[in-house]
Amino acid sequence: MGLEIDQFMCRSDNFGVLVHDKASGETALIDAPEESTILAAVERTGWKPSVILTTHHHADHVEANLALKERFGLKIIGPKAEADKIPGIDETVAEGSKLEFAGHRIEVIETPGHTAGHVSYYFPDDGVAFTADTLFALGCGRLFERPAPVMFESMKKLAALPAATVIYCGHEYTLANARFAITVDPTNSALKERVAKIEKLRADEKPTLPTTIGEELATNPFMRWHDPAIRKTLGMENAPDVDVFAEIRKRKDNF
Repeated sequence: MGLEIDQFMCRSDNFGVLVHDKASGETALIDAPEESTILAAVERTGWKPSVILTTHHHADHVEANLALKERFGLKIIGPKAEADKIPGIDETVAEGSKLEFAGHRIEVIETPGHTAGHVSYYFPDDGVAFTADTLFALGCGRLFERPAPVMFESMKKLAALPAATVIYCGHEYTLANARFAITVDPTNSALKERVAKIEKLRADEKPTLPTTIGEELATNPFMRWHDPAIRKTLGMENAPDVDVFAEIRKRKDNF
């Protein structure tokens, strides 16, 4: 039986995500941005979490770790490279680590860039991945702790996942990302259609996530460094892929 996923807003623009296996009744939480909204989601769904899968150490992703651990006695799993910065961590993971949740396989993908040890969690049999602040809908995370070439390699790993893979991200940044994306990829008809859909969703106060790898490959400029139209817009027709990616990230920082 497949996973049930409940996505909800936390703080101002974070997403909280509960992942539930109906057969066993087990529930995992992807990051812990805010205690009150997570408890409200647990109450609403009836899904009591037994584990937190932490993607990175930023406070808006680990703030509720200790409170939830005390309340539920749950296990906290997170990246080995950031273990000293993650409150309450019990188990560390790194590239290639294999986990199991209620019989569902989880593959750990190291996706540094936003932070030095950021990881993403991929459920291959369920076709879903949790990319937090590495891959956003129509965007990628700011480069706080590692340079563009490191994030480029992380994005390449995610781009290699099956196109149908459903992606849950850490923040509702899609409208702002869309407004930037169209400036570097103005002739992309699929992007234009997506921007219109996103504007309507946000006008109706609806979430823009989840997305898919296939949708991002078609419309997200941070995964389209090879595209001739984008390269022409940037004046970088013959530049290395990593340089095109870095230029797009630089322009987004200044947008």
